[in-house]
Amino acid sequence: MSVTSTNAPKRSRLSAALFAAILVPAAGVAFAQEQQSSTTSSPSTQATNTLDKVTVTGSRIKRAEIEGPAPVTIVTAEDIEKQGFATVYDALNTLSQFTGSVQNELTAGSFTQNANFLNLRGLGPGYQLVLINGRRAADYPLPYNSQSNAVNIGNIPAAAIERIEVLTGGASAIYGSDAVAGVVNIILKTNYEGDLVTLRGGTTTEGGGDTARAQWVGGKTGDNWSLTYAGEYLTREAIYASQRDFMDSYRDDPSVDPEDALPVESLRFTLNGVRYWPTSVADACGRFSDFELYRSTPTAPLNRCGYYGYPATQSIRNSDENLSAYLYGTYDFDNGLQAFATLNYTQTKAKLSSATRFVQSGGSLGIGNFYDPNLRGTVGNILRIFTPSEVGTTGAEGRFEERSIDAAAGLRGTLFDNRFDWDATLSHARYEVEDEYNWPIASRVRDYFFGPRLGTTTSGLPIYALNIDRLLTPLTPEQIQSFSGTFMNEASSQVTQGTFTLSGDLFELPAGPLSMAAVVEASTQKYDITPDARARTGYTGTDAPMGRVSTGGGGDRDRYAVGLELSVPIFSTLKANLAGRYDKYDDISDVDGAATWSAGLEWRPVESLLLRANHSTSFRAPDMHYIFAQPSGFFLNGALDEYRCRRDGFDANPPPGTTNNCGAGSDYVYSFAGIRQGSSALEEETGKSTTVGFVWDVIDNMSISVDYYRIKLEKAVQDISSGFLFRNEADCRLGETRDGAAVDINSSACQYYLSLITRAGVNPALGTDDEVVQFRSVPFNQVMQETSGIDASFRYSLDTDRMGDFNFGVTWTHVLKLEEQDFPGGEIADRRDDLQYFNFRSRVNWTVGWERDDWSANVYGYRWGSLPNWEETGRIAPYIVWNGSVAKKITNKATVGLYVNNIFNKMHPEDDSYFTYPFFWRAYSPVGREVFVQFDYKFN
Repeated sequence: MSVTSTNAPKRSRLSAALFAAILVPAAGVAFAQEQQSSTTSSPSTQATNTLDKVTVTGSRIKRAEIEGPAPVTIVTAEDIEKQGFATVYDALNTLSQFTGSVQNELTAGSFTQNANFLNLRGLGPGYQLVLINGRRAADYPLPYNSQSNAVNIGNIPAAAIERIEVLTGGASAIYGSDAVAGVVNIILKTNYEGDLVTLRGGTTTEGGGDTARAQWVGGKTGDNWSLTYAGEYLTREAIYASQRDFMDSYRDDPSVDPEDALPVESLRFTLNGVRYWPTSVADACGRFSDFELYRSTPTAPLNRCGYYGYPATQSIRNSDENLSAYLYGTYDFDNGLQAFATLNYTQTKAKLSSATRFVQSGGSLGIGNFYDPNLRGTVGNILRIFTPSEVGTTGAEGRFEERSIDAAAGLRGTLFDNRFDWDATLSHARYEVEDEYNWPIASRVRDYFFGPRLGTTTSGLPIYALNIDRLLTPLTPEQIQSFSGTFMNEASSQVTQGTFTLSGDLFELPAGPLSMAAVVEASTQKYDITPDARARTGYTGTDAPMGRVSTGGGGDRDRYAVGLELSVPIFSTLKANLAGRYDKYDDISDVDGAATWSAGLEWRPVESLLLRANHSTSFRAPDMHYIFAQPSGFFLNGALDEYRCRRDGFDANPPPGTTNNCGAGSDYVYSFAGIRQGSSALEEETGKSTTVGFVWDVIDNMSISVDYYRIKLEKAVQDISSGFLFRNEADCRLGETRDGAAVDINSSACQYYLSLITRAGVNPALGTDDEVVQFRSVPFNQVMQETSGIDASFRYSLDTDRMGDFNFGVTWTHVLKLEEQDFPGGEIADRRDDLQYFNFRSRVNWTVGWERDDWSANVYGYRWGSLPNWEETGRIAPYIVWNGSVAKKITNKATVGLYVNNIFNKMHPEDDSYFTYPFFWRAYSPVGREVFVQFDYKFN
């Protein structure tokens, strides 16, 4: 479909220049929904008088103005390049609006350790809709935090990007489910002319992380056809925690003197309730080069064996190898009809490492306390950590192989003497993941270290003859493999969608044309997670992995939708934008359908000032894994058993500065086994979003925008918090709250809480004291989440004759409120200011660019506001990072550039109270300074 130029309202020179900057790079016009322009008019003339109408994220109505009733942030491929980022995720994660933290590669042992997610407004990874050329992307098949679905930004090749548009605000009336906090629309290149090859290589100055990237972008056109293509190969070496001296040992704990730091105990077993060493502890510990003697308290003797570097074997950035290819083509028929097709394929191979494995008596091994006839006593608390030299690798390695494909084809044209444009598109997106890992097999571990079961004592204890020599002797990698096995989990997700849109001007009103856009959609969505059969919950075979249970699930849903938008000119300076949409869902959940609407106003009292406001409703269908998740197991490490703590007369939440007998290291803090399963009783989440603000072109080449936003979400789906569950279970068992208020132990709520937790009971012979054996985690519709804040930006460009051309930009987001409430009448948690929540209250990023003749330079920086310290008594310093680049055009076709990310090698703000490894919050990157050299060559 070709779009003809229309006489548009005059805009200021800065707005026109910004608009033209979007149109120029592709040698044609690339629209959010894949529309294109056939005109190549000079932007200096065309932009200030008659602008082509384009589709901008947040509306399907083509418009001549870049700014509309809701704010949209635009990041171009040139921005990503100048700011020094190698991936799309790295660039987007520094935008000020993404104030929430997410699990990442640093989160060792997470379910999605090879994926990158965004968290717009701090509401969670699934609350922004991610589109590719205006179409829904396939979810990452593995669930984030084992719970919910989200889109992986890490598999989008930078070579194919034209620009990214980020709409901040609810947009369900335009796009349907998930567009609660906003929309991220990744727009790929179209109508590209010529060929450009880019080679890039670099490394980190702290060690590890060597990186190489090759890109080829090109395009060809004929009289009635066009073809755009792009390819990218990216390989990165792993970075390990052992390569960073501030996180390579438990001695890096800033809360204690290095001499007093405690490692993880690496070698231990007890006989009749006390530690037992068949030889001296020094001799046993000294057999392992990585183990050291240590004191359990400053005054205790050297009587324990520990491993200070145990967690440092994890990778803090995975090694990966990514290959991607992209094609986009059009063909124009003689009757004005245009056919188009696009294909985007990415393949990723990644290797990650976590801390080395260990053997520990307990549930997963199937052996707790036991009687040893050779030792003539009860043996318990066996622990033996394997070292890298025993395993044969830096850590316990896992491998991911991922493939994603996004394909679309369609037709577009015009109707009624070119008054209306139509577009019919059929698309399919698919994502596949294979997760392979090596893990000890419980039955083989038992056979290797414990031998066969010899019987049962009269008190019910099993009888084993422990092989102490094997327990206290370093092993070879071959011996480790003799009781280990390789496991494979597979997962896939897909979405197939058909869309028909019709847009144009209905008729003329006194103030201008009444424009409309209508959409009809039908789609089907599927996902399937197939764990290795031996790792499923409830597997009874003899070759199950020790202590590891994988998440399974799968299901499908169909969706049908109709929507209508209207752009109504009320006066020459005032325009209203209205939209409504209905989505019908067909799945096993309690979601039937959802109607959403939005209303916006644009008022331009003078040419240089836009006052805008938008209010919309939004909804989100429950993530499919919240509905279809099969029973799966997990461990909650270092959690407080509040019932036993309070039962024994201790304070579960003591005042600051007082001793807490239920703190870390006590008998009341230990690991709980959990079972999680989805629920079909979930309802859709609903929300309201409001933005009010202005855009002011102060003078030529200077622009300011300020917008207030407020998002309120009701019935948000989440798993019951373990802390919330164990606190309420303690209230119900004891009949009173922490504050002494009476609790009805026979209430339905108490019966529900008690049903979710299984305890061992009290049995001195078995050494049990009513500990938690297992708890169940289930998703539910919570009451409310609400956030509000301010976005502001400043842009200025300065052209000089002698010193070159400069451009300046600053973007700032300040969160005014971030609250949530779990149950009706429950406490409203202040996630913005309460010191137990780790969300950024403000973010700022800025850029300064310069060009003169064949030289160019750019400085980009960002600041993340303070977070609470780990002991929750105050806040730590903000986090500030600077990137820089300089480039020189050495011929008409060749350019060479130097890029330095994190110039000052900033790691993380200091927090002397952060006693938990890795001793800083996971949102901060431990990669440090990276240096790259890049060479660009244009063939024509």
